[in-house]
Amino acid sequence: MAVNPICGGEERSNETTVRAVKAPDGGLGIRHYASNRPPLVPSPLAKLPVGAVRARDWLLTQLELEADGFVGQLHELSRFLDAEGNAWLSPAGEGEASHWEEVPYWLKGYGDLAYLLERPEMIAEAKRWIEPVLQSQREDGYFGPRRNLTVIGTPRGLQPDVWPNMVMLNVLQSYHEYTGDPRVPELMRRYFRWELNLPEEDFLLPYWQNQRASDNLASVYWLYNRTGEAWLLELGEKIFRRMARWDQGVANWHGVNMAQCFRAPGIFYQQKGDLALLDRAWSNYEEMRRQYGQVPGGLYGADENCRPGFGDPRQAAETCTMVEMMLSCEMLAALSGDVKWADVCEDVAFNSLPASMTPDLKALRYLTSPNLAVSDAKNKSPGVQNGGPMFCMDPYDHRCCQHNVSHGWPYFTEHLWMAAAGDGLAAVLYAPSTVRAKVGAEGREVAVTEKTRYPFDESIVLTVAAEGPIAFPLYLRIPAWCSAPSLRVNGRELPTPAAAGGWLVVERTWRDGDEAVLTLPMPIRLRVWEANHNSVSVDRGPLTYSLKIGERYVRHGRTEKWPSWEIYPTTDWNYGLVLSDPPESGFEPILREWDGIRQPFAADSAPILLRTKARKIPEWQLDHHGLVAPLQPSPVRSDEPTEEVLLIPMGCARLRISAFPVIGFGPDAVRWQPPEVPPIEASHCFENDTVAAVQDGLVPRSSGDQGLPRFTWWPHKGSWEWITRRLDEPKRISAVEVYWFDDTGVGGCRVPEACRVQSWDGADWRDVSPNAAVGVEKDRFNRLEFEPVETTRVRLYVKLRDGYSGGILEWRVE
Repeated sequence: MAVNPICGGEERSNETTVRAVKAPDGGLGIRHYASNRPPLVPSPLAKLPVGAVRARDWLLTQLELEADGFVGQLHELSRFLDAEGNAWLSPAGEGEASHWEEVPYWLKGYGDLAYLLERPEMIAEAKRWIEPVLQSQREDGYFGPRRNLTVIGTPRGLQPDVWPNMVMLNVLQSYHEYTGDPRVPELMRRYFRWELNLPEEDFLLPYWQNQRASDNLASVYWLYNRTGEAWLLELGEKIFRRMARWDQGVANWHGVNMAQCFRAPGIFYQQKGDLALLDRAWSNYEEMRRQYGQVPGGLYGADENCRPGFGDPRQAAETCTMVEMMLSCEMLAALSGDVKWADVCEDVAFNSLPASMTPDLKALRYLTSPNLAVSDAKNKSPGVQNGGPMFCMDPYDHRCCQHNVSHGWPYFTEHLWMAAAGDGLAAVLYAPSTVRAKVGAEGREVAVTEKTRYPFDESIVLTVAAEGPIAFPLYLRIPAWCSAPSLRVNGRELPTPAAAGGWLVVERTWRDGDEAVLTLPMPIRLRVWEANHNSVSVDRGPLTYSLKIGERYVRHGRTEKWPSWEIYPTTDWNYGLVLSDPPESGFEPILREWDGIRQPFAADSAPILLRTKARKIPEWQLDHHGLVAPLQPSPVRSDEPTEEVLLIPMGCARLRISAFPVIGFGPDAVRWQPPEVPPIEASHCFENDTVAAVQDGLVPRSSGDQGLPRFTWWPHKGSWEWITRRLDEPKRISAVEVYWFDDTGVGGCRVPEACRVQSWDGADWRDVSPNAAVGVEKDRFNRLEFEPVETTRVRLYVKLRDGYSGGILEWRVE
């Protein structure tokens, strides 16, 4: 068997051969499943049809919780799934309601979830949405909501936005894999003809479709590998010409686009055959991580977009980003055979995704940070970019993530096992499961049951069920973090060649009842984040660990059946680690009783903990946004006593500190500096707004500008209120300019009845003179000049209109 050796290693034991390879040799072919046809680059791995892989134990628990949680019951929660006027439910594609991404996002995961769990009522619900889509195709080949045909303005008129259809194509592909419905490939063939016939200058215009066009490209290859129609590759070339240039580097710094689109050159590599394109996908990921991802969890700080200077582990990732990153890695693992993509996928799946939802999967938050000590409904912008209750666990909110998170665990399940070159089978991601697949020269079906408590345990037991002997290669992924795997087959220890970051290939004639036991030792490892002040993270196997913080859930409204939650700490979180020599020796694993089935991703039910030593850093507190204050240089001097603390897997922790300061005792240890006192204070600020908005330098387009951060006194109405600005030092001031917020026609804020400018004289507030009244006009800066006064603080004393609240978009002091 031809292989790509890591070190040329090969070990034989009776009838079994064990090899170490960097990647399966796609030239050997995959005959029993759809894989790349010539002239596409041969597939080292190929995704199995939906339903071939079934989850067991803790992974099955995730799917069942998802089906019984907000994803499975989203029709009760999301207005985008209302039937009335829903364009996706119309066989004619008509309707003004819900014509964009939300329905396909949800259905992409919901349908696969239904198929994997084989729940008849869920399958029927998926078909209720899929049937109108199949019936909606026009004569020219376009399908779906007609409204999306006339979206993007050009000198040639309104042009299509095909982004929502890209997601729906994933829905249809899974449906075809599960049912074999011949209408799906026919619909796709006619639709892709329509795309090919679109004028080039009107195809894939910015923004979303242009960024995310590799989704479209992957679906074209999916169809080509089933029909072999050469014109589909013409469309592939056209899509690549028109998509954003991710082949030249990171083309966009929107968090979800990054996770979804960095893979684009790797997708096109299959057609072009240029390894530089595949390498570019990895360099894109590395660049995203280098600039904004010097944190644990496999992602980066893009709490909508990445922002220069915002790379601390308190910056967050969207839940959408998590599942899109997982899918990108699953796709790249298949087309390259490279283990590093599976490693990244597990990093996100085990350390980031679980914490984005409550343990019962009945609520989610928009944003999750590696360092997060409070998860409430208060606005934390501009500390994080996106304003509003981004950290509140709310089943009714977080629009895109609320729908898109559905495919995270189902797609992860489907990619656990793949068909491998040479008509073999590959264990790509590890979790308890059963796979049924055709293997060997004869293409006979075998089943392999995987019994494991991975990622919490080192042992993976694979048991083969087969009708008669059958020879095929079994590929076992060896993560890059595992330097000394061991393998037993039917109780016999086999010499194992070095394979970290590659595959062990076990070749033998397999028989019913054969058992292979793979052990992946998980030593403690520390990562130092030099770009984040030499903070450290603690890893064991694929899991990163967080400080165990007591979590208090506080109801934040909604309904008895579907409440939303804020989460507050009940224990201290501001610790630095006291490291031993060597550092890894100071962590003691503690195993807890666990049946391998019940939800492991919860703070109080983590199957494994680490005991270590730490000291509090009293000056490290929440900042005025309610976020964990940014890290400061390590080593840190602390006079607090050394304590024993517990660490839990990061995915178990909704409140978490996973990038730690390090306590030092030598001359290089420095004191932590207390956080700055915020320069702006107010009598009240609405929880979804921020006082920082008044001095962010952003100029409004109008008083009703909804695109900027704002400060409001909502819901206070008709009252006297104030807002104060503290100056860095005594200064002479002589003018202010105020741009009022007024959302007439939208909400309950108006320009105020009156406003007076006051300065602090060291003992009391005094009106400026000769006139302290600043204007209250809309859609302009209201300027007031006055006699110069030296002060350390200035405030606006405001009378709100009766029955209305008010607010400010920008406030300048001269």
